[in-house]
Amino acid sequence: MIAYPLLLEEFQTLLKENSLKFTKQRELVLKFLYENDGHFTPEDIYTLLKEKYPDVNIGIATVYRTLTLLETSHIASSISFGVQGKKYELGLKKHHDHLICTKCGDIIEFFDESIENKQEEIAKKFNFHMTDHTMKIIGLCEKCQ
Repeated sequence: MIAYPLLLEEFQTLLKENSLKFTKQRELVLKFLYENDGHFTPEDIYTLLKEKYPDVNIGIATVYRTLTLLETSHIASSISFGVQGKKYELGLKKHHDHLICTKCGDIIEFFDESIENKQEEIAKKFNFHMTDHTMKIIGLCEKCQ
């Protein structure tokens, strides 16, 4: 994975290209995703940042806007939960897929080489140039069954 100083430099360039100011609040959103494994709603991130940095004035709108910018530039990625919104993670991790529990909301990351190979076979069969893919399997986790 990319080192944080390089990621921060890339983020500062991204902000400049979008005529946005580099702020401590925006940096904290990036730093949170970089330092925390898992999948978080914007509200989770906002709450955890407010707890960890009580002296920093950060608004929920800043969290949302920063996450949107990070997702657009592929620094962050999200999983959509329909009307329940999105959960975000750092998008620079090694490729993986997700199992999502509809009862408790747990997300389990996995990687399976045979699935990856099958997807490439299917793309080739249909003469389709695959540039990326997302897989999420919806169901009930072991504890909720």
